[in-house]
Amino acid sequence: MVAPPDNDVLWARGLTYAHDGSPALQGVSMGVREGEILAVTGPRGSGKTTLLRCLSGQLVPGRGEVWFNSLPVHTMGPLARERLRRDRFGWIDPEPVLVPELNVWENTALPLMLRGTGRRAAKTAALEWLERLDIRDSARKRPHALLQSERQRVVVARALVAAPTVLFADEPTAPLHRTEHAHVLRTLTSAARSHDITVVLATYDADTASLADRTMSLLDGRCVKTVHLPSAAEGDRRSTAEGKGRLAAAGESRQPAEQGGHPDAERGGRATAEGGGDPAAEGERPSASEGGGRAACSLSA
Repeated sequence: MVAPPDNDVLWARGLTYAHDGSPALQGVSMGVREGEILAVTGPRGSGKTTLLRCLSGQLVPGRGEVWFNSLPVHTMGPLARERLRRDRFGWIDPEPVLVPELNVWENTALPLMLRGTGRRAAKTAALEWLERLDIRDSARKRPHALLQSERQRVVVARALVAAPTVLFADEPTAPLHRTEHAHVLRTLTSAARSHDITVVLATYDADTASLADRTMSLLDGRCVKTVHLPSAAEGDRRSTAEGKGRLAAAGESRQPAEQGGHPDAERGGRATAEGGGDPAAEGERPSASEGGGRAACSLSA
């Protein structure tokens, strides 16, 4: 058994899991750095939820290892894994599950009170998160009096209120309308970055995945692709460089005419570009989209 790298707060190797004999994970290995937002993508049934449940200690893998910092989650007993989930992990389900006997702020404050936080301090923290998610006006309502989208906001607030070390979010905005979707995601990601919370986010939505620092894709329980997403600053620099390149190319194309180049040469160049080129040579050159696709989709073992 080998301990994980020092810079990975969560690390897994060779995870294998089967549901009633049907393989759900097949040798998945991955690591998540402290404060990183990792999006796990893939179609329904690809193993995303099973991976999150193995990483969070809800499921014990058939084979493989899961480490949280220096703790081997895969060898812990049920009580130790339950304490780990209560004290260090947060969880958001795709369907909002709340305690029906508690009102909204009590549901939100529940993780803090289970850790021993006093009622007044827990209520203050809960109301702050409910305010961020535009649901504070419903703080004294019971779950049955809320819309499903409102209940999901409460679930997100409950997951964030205790500032977990790692937050596992399984399709966290699935019940939300598109107008609410973006606001909740922005709150979730900004809170994670400001509180240095590591997030493992399962989603099949490309817009949701684009908010992550990195994505890994699952297909039939196997990891098929890992992509590092550029930051906003890197994207701006790339756009600026591309713009300068286009301006330089445009200046070069105008230069012969400005310097008195022969008009027949210009007409000949257009004729070649429009249809006088060598078809065999053109056939040998892959298109830019084909080349870019191969570069972007290089598979990892």
